[in-house]
Amino acid sequence: MPGSAYLAIAGANVDGHSFAPSVIAQGAAVVIGEREIPGLPMIIVANLVEALAKFASTVRSEFSGPVLGVTGSNGKTSTKEFAAAALSPLGPVLKNEGNRNTEYTAPLIWAELVPETKSVVSEMAMRGFKQISHLARFTRPTCALITMIGTSHAEMVGSREGIMRAKAEIFEGLTPGAPALLWREDDFYSDLAARAPGPVRTFGFTSDAECQVVGYRALDWGRSVCMLSLQGQNFEIEVPTVGRHQALNIAAAMLAADSCGVDLSEAAEAIPGTKLPAMRMETFRIGSAIVLLDNYNASPDSTVAALKTLQELPTTGKKLAVIGEMKELGDFSESGHRLVGKALAGSHFDGVMLYGEHGGCERLPWWTW
Repeated sequence: MPGSAYLAIAGANVDGHSFAPSVIAQGAAVVIGEREIPGLPMIIVANLVEALAKFASTVRSEFSGPVLGVTGSNGKTSTKEFAAAALSPLGPVLKNEGNRNTEYTAPLIWAELVPETKSVVSEMAMRGFKQISHLARFTRPTCALITMIGTSHAEMVGSREGIMRAKAEIFEGLTPGAPALLWREDDFYSDLAARAPGPVRTFGFTSDAECQVVGYRALDWGRSVCMLSLQGQNFEIEVPTVGRHQALNIAAAMLAADSCGVDLSEAAEAIPGTKLPAMRMETFRIGSAIVLLDNYNASPDSTVAALKTLQELPTTGKKLAVIGEMKELGDFSESGHRLVGKALAGSHFDGVMLYGEHGGCERLPWWTW
């Protein structure tokens, strides 16, 4: 884009410095990189990741409103969107767009901070230890939300316990007295609660949860209603998506709104306007068939949730499931695929298609009827 700054990222396979001349030729004003490129306008930094973090930290220090940090193995992007909608009664919300949740992209959301911004929602990704710690260090959340501890990216940290420790790094950046919002039924709830430096608030289906999901109903293939109880009030919220797991995400968003000072009735009225990203419980038609697509970085947990959702949806025709191989599970690869297989075995689908080397057919698609 003309007038923009180009970040020259030296990746594992591709070095962004090599593209700098062509980017400048197309109108970029300056290159920010770790080494000099003769003849180009440049800002040279010793470490690009640390430079971006320092930039974000400087801007963050000028913002006094609520900052919600969101992470978790599954549901963090949907929860981010629901939470941003729930916080909108305070005024304009700044949030990560798309999947801008890494050490290179998460700092850049702070470049979009304007005087009118009233709250910030920052999603934090994890592909190894110390990554969320790095993001939390400059984000400094006033409220931290962990959706769940699953199996995504288990190969990076060795175990689910490792995932828990990596996700808990978000607490390292919390401002003093900031609350941690946790799923009450999580296998690692006690471990996470013990690591939280401040108060702990909970969401879930159980009556022990502070924000409890007391009901869920799919209206059609694109809409559902969830019933919540929080602070002695009951709320019925219709959203443009389906799935009981989405009801948990909405409960988390309502709890976040309450923690950030939003009137609960106003938050509940704002959530139905949420715009969810593509490939997460997205429906579309192919001829006379309705397709439910939920394939963004799928994990065993999210795949099982999608299968349960598909079973619950009303239909007059056949229900077919198409399941692809799940990556980045490490030692959990076999057990994770078996978990999905068990869910399929206990289902009532009219047909199932498995694809990939863990599907049983050496990367060839096959149908079972």
